[in-house]
Amino acid sequence: MIRIKDLWKKYEKNQVLQGLSLDIETGEILVILGRSGMGKSVLLRQILGLEKPDKGCVEVDNVNISALKKKEHANAVKNMGMLFQGSALFDSLNIEENTGFYLKNNPDPHTGKFFSKEEIRARVAESLSMVGLENTEKKMPSDLSGGMKKRAALARLIAYRPSILLYDEPTTGLDPMTVQTINELIIKTQNELKGTSIIVTHDIHSALFVADRIALLREGKIFTIADPDTFMQVQDPMITFLKETLEQHPRVRKERKNV
Repeated sequence: MIRIKDLWKKYEKNQVLQGLSLDIETGEILVILGRSGMGKSVLLRQILGLEKPDKGCVEVDNVNISALKKKEHANAVKNMGMLFQGSALFDSLNIEENTGFYLKNNPDPHTGKFFSKEEIRARVAESLSMVGLENTEKKMPSDLSGGMKKRAALARLIAYRPSILLYDEPTTGLDPMTVQTINELIIKTQNELKGTSIIVTHDIHSALFVADRIALLREGKIFTIADPDTFMQVQDPMITFLKETLEQHPRVRKERKNV
């Protein structure tokens, strides 16, 4: 379980997080909805321990990530992985090298041993196959479309099989068909790795498709959290706006069990 307690974070005069508390259950897909600038990405950085809070803490399996020093922190978050909003592929490395980058430079978190070249090659091929990018190993990131870059970044995430997966706006800037592909891959990855997924987004369509629970982030706090059906019934101006958006632009929701 991930437990976030009374988290505060300020940048100069901008108070972003204002006493945010949240429990994330092991094995769930939690989507955190909020407008741009509400602190969604800041919250992910706090969960990863990339930044220290001004007050409060993040606990992962009863370990206070926020209080750890550099070496202890690296060990505590080795089972976390993140899909960045801009994919964050290395421009100078081909897709095979990008996908296997973590495996080449870090030991297996389960055994403590470094992967052999054969093991890395097999993991990379398996991960690229999962996201539908077979035979792209020698391509460069510049050769790929935006949607393919997202899938390549997801393959890199899958390759080292983290138990906690963080997604920062995974569908931003993609066309509707590619958005749906990414949503289905998120669920497929969750089922394969049997992990815990945390997704921050402002895309209500994607949230309703992938989420076990949805949390609304507003004014630096979690305003409400519930399963998708219950969430959409909450009396709140922003949720009312989201419902109107769905009515104006309907999209068929597929059954997740077939993903």
